Amino acid sequence: MNPNLAATLGIAFIFLCTSLGSALVFLFRKKSISPKLNQIFLGFAAGVMLSASIFSLILPALEDKNSPYMPTWSIAGLGVALGALFLWGIDKIVPHLHQDGEEEGLEGKGLSRTFKMFLAVTIHNVPEGLSVGIAFGVALASWNADPAAALTGALMLALGIGVQNIPEGAVVSLMYKGETGRSGKSFLYGVFSGAVEPLAAVLGLFLAMSIQSLMPWALSFAAGCMLYVIAEEMIPEMKSDAKHHYGVWAFIAGFVLMMSLDVALG
Repeated sequence: MNPNLAATLGIAFIFLCTSLGSALVFLFRKKSISPKLNQIFLGFAAGVMLSASIFSLILPALEDKNSPYMPTWSIAGLGVALGALFLWGIDKIVPHLHQDGEEEGLEGKGLSRTFKMFLAVTIHNVPEGLSVGIAFGVALASWNADPAAALTGALMLALGIGVQNIPEGAVVSLMYKGETGRSGKSFLYGVFSGAVEPLAAVLGLFLAMSIQSLMPWALSFAAGCMLYVIAEEMIPEMKSDAKHHYGVWAFIAGFVLMMSLDVALG
């Protein structure tokens, strides 16, 4: 497969999966998602993202040998920390509203509750797009050395992120439907919240392709962003019901699925 076509299809795929998940709002009669289903969706998404962070981003960063000045473990560690700090800073600046109703960021005067919820989801979609774009950028930059392995790994990451974007898109749209009561508008909110992913992916792709020495930094930075989202948002929500473990088992299922895709096919 042509590598440029593969990168285009992979980036488009993650956005289409979010749109597909958002369209599920038309199939649900209720205006909000049940706590049980919400835990399952969030747990599965967190498992996929954690596995992708480890096997598709951090491990390739540790295996990179292009930096003669610093050991790879220090690059990966600093990159993860910088990614987490970056997203923490965004959280503190951009006004947004979490699922539990807690507001974060600067005071957003004049912003509606629904729009703040939209901003919260949009912020957390950035690292997913970045990770996919960086993976394809690394694949394109190393195409001559080992084309099959490089491209397959990026495609598997796009597949894993895309799969978890389907339930994520459903959660977003149903959350808006609970606020507005309008399916059509909720669908559009879900689609637009996922539109940031291909934009972030294109940015990550060009950065990874343009400056090869930054590859391990870029990979670990994207992993740090994803780990921050998992720890700050997803894990607390998927364990909101202490009596049941729906989210925990979904988390394990998502982790195993992404690990299997990455190791077996990557």
